[in-house]
Amino acid sequence: MTFEKTNPRIVRLIGDLKAASRENGAPLWRDIAKRLEKPRRNYAAVNLSKINRHTQSNDIVLVAGKVLAAGDIEHSVTVAALNFSGQAMSKILSAGGECLAIEKLMQEHPKGSGIKILR
Repeated sequence: MTFEKTNPRIVRLIGDLKAASRENGAPLWRDIAKRLEKPRRNYAAVNLSKINRHTQSNDIVLVAGKVLAAGDIEHSVTVAALNFSGQAMSKILSAGGECLAIEKLMQEHPKGSGIKILR
């Protein structure tokens, strides 16, 4: 028995990611689409402490899931994710960073170069 995604945003995002991968020759977007096709319980849940450890100032980070507020972030980072907790978003913005939806990041960086994926 197979189940399909019922959230229209996720279905549209997966299609857009695959299209961007084909048009721009960017395998990053196909990888993210494949991650989002899996069950929701397998989505990434990344804490700010992990983002802080694995990034430097002005890095671009992509999370195929939700960003959570555990820990602190000490430098400005652009983070794109499916969802953000309220506290995580306020901590990123107060550190001088930026919170984006995956759709927005895909428009700004169609080739997908210079983006770190965290899970």
